[in-house]
Amino acid sequence: MFKRVLIANRGEIAVRIFRACRELDIEPVVVYSEADREALHVQLAEQAFCIGPARSADSYLNLDAILTVAKATGCDAIHPGYGFLSENDTFADACAQEGITFIGPSGDVIRAMGNKAAARKLMQQAGVPVVPGSDGAVDTAEQAKALADSIGYPVLIKASAGGGGRGMRRVFDPEQLIPLFEEARSESEACFGSGEMYLEKLILNPRHIEFQIMADRHGNVIQLGDRDCSIQRRNQKLLEESPSKALTPELREQMGAAAVAAAKAAHYENAGTIEFVLDPEGHFYFIEMNTRIQVEHPVTELVTGMDLVREQIRVAAGLPLSRTQEEVQLHGHAIECRINAEDPARNFQPCPGKVEFVHLPGGCGVRVDTCLYNGYELPPYYDSLMAKVIVHAPTRLEAIRRMRRALEELIIEGPATNADLLHQILHHPDFVRGNYNTGFLEANMQTLLAWSNSGEAREA
Repeated sequence: MFKRVLIANRGEIAVRIFRACRELDIEPVVVYSEADREALHVQLAEQAFCIGPARSADSYLNLDAILTVAKATGCDAIHPGYGFLSENDTFADACAQEGITFIGPSGDVIRAMGNKAAARKLMQQAGVPVVPGSDGAVDTAEQAKALADSIGYPVLIKASAGGGGRGMRRVFDPEQLIPLFEEARSESEACFGSGEMYLEKLILNPRHIEFQIMADRHGNVIQLGDRDCSIQRRNQKLLEESPSKALTPELREQMGAAAVAAAKAAHYENAGTIEFVLDPEGHFYFIEMNTRIQVEHPVTELVTGMDLVREQIRVAAGLPLSRTQEEVQLHGHAIECRINAEDPARNFQPCPGKVEFVHLPGGCGVRVDTCLYNGYELPPYYDSLMAKVIVHAPTRLEAIRRMRRALEELIIEGPATNADLLHQILHHPDFVRGNYNTGFLEANMQTLLAWSNSGEAREA
């Protein structure tokens, strides 16, 4: 097992990894930007090192600075968390060259699965269903238009190196395809340094279902059940639950098997997520693989009883998986709400600032992953995620009611948050029935805001 691990991240995920290291009797080393000098992960750590100014490019994305700290402190491994350098193949390669274990897949695998056009082709070869579209990258807008005309509208333009909704455009009108293609490509070049694009048929308002996989270097691959991530705003997830109400046992088994096949085809190692869209007729299609731990991993932890970050570290150290597929059982239902510092009534405007007072919910079946404390100053330079409230209960309805209660107990004075919006979603009849898809928030936003403004509660 590792003696010392550097945590190359910030916020709640840095705290999450810190705790896993301590429980494994591993010394955690943390890094921080000048803006995060008072952050919780810095205050918890015995060894904390500033790696640059507030701007991510000068700190959390500065792989040379991170590697310098890792070598100077004698770290055996680096855990990248999610975001920042977690899916950076150059960083994974650099760690390997320095003899430091990257807690994640190899640089070669990140490259293969990070390029969505290449990943799509690999999935086709493995027999995993993919959405109809281009077989590889589309070089020009004119080629994209010809392909769109052949497969039919609407279509989705996607950046091969994209993520988080960037470099992505929906096209319903043939006359809009060429300008939207160029717009998406320019955004991709600015965000990811790559203008490679591909195109696929747009499945309107599907369910977004993902499967957690874990693989070791001994050839063992398991899937740890599904998560429904369909409550989204502009392709950004707000609420996740496991298991999905949309899946029958037979469909869950089919999709789980496809997820394992996808991981094996990629020669994958460590934690990863296979993401699918599910259409109203029950057909599922691979859309991408995330080669890292996910923000929503706690819901899987609660229904499986498995510590995924701990498992990541064990696998990276060369140990075999702690469970076989037969030993993985899903118990009860879990829901996660992402608490963001943003104002839904003002088009989700980010709201950084001082947290004057915070009270976190507790009680049976409630977990909170956060970086907040009284007096903490939320910096304006990073993602607006400030906390994750996760609940577990024997049934889905009990989990919904438990999450409502938890959100009612949550108090954050200072920055505006989306907590009330999430509370309203949990009262919406369609959500309670499990009758929702990725278009839910857009279709119901005005109603949810009106409920929030009036203080009404919808019971179900």
